Amino acid sequence: MSPRGAADDHDGRSTDQPADRSADRLGRLYDAHATAVLAFVRRYVPDAQTAEDLTQETFLRVWNHLDRLDDTGNPRAYLMTTARGLITDRWRRNHHDTPATADQLEQLPATGDDLDAALTAILVTEALGRLTPEHRSVVQLLFYDGWTVTETATLLAIPAGTVKSRSYYALKALRTALDELGVTR
Repeated sequence: MSPRGAADDHDGRSTDQPADRSADRLGRLYDAHATAVLAFVRRYVPDAQTAEDLTQETFLRVWNHLDRLDDTGNPRAYLMTTARGLITDRWRRNHHDTPATADQLEQLPATGDDLDAALTAILVTEALGRLTPEHRSVVQLLFYDGWTVTETATLLAIPAGTVKSRSYYALKALRTALDELGVTR
């Protein structure tokens, strides 16, 4: 047995094991994209340690699904989508069905306008949660993150026309969800 798991085949040449090729590929992905993924995560997660953990978890998930990556394309979109999913999952875990404490209730806005804005934000978040993941990601990138249609298309690895179509239908679905929730503005 040769170093790094390479085995000698019958004619004396060494061949890499599939696990070694996967590890090498992941290492190259990490070297090329880890800084960008960490910067992306830090935009949403202010805690440095948590952001680093989510970045590591992103690459672990990608390693478990290396077969989904196209060798000819740019894997950054897949990495960012994976990271966004992990960020969303963590946020939901931390905020789902958690009763408000007295301290949190005291921090709610005191004026009617501030309270209306806070309640509207909660309703918009609820409405966004009713969108499909594809529509939600387009809305997030275009309207919250400020990406252009071209940048969004590149990040999601879809054509620009698909981004435009998804944004149209996402906004239509968002209007319907907001109407159902009683948001009239």
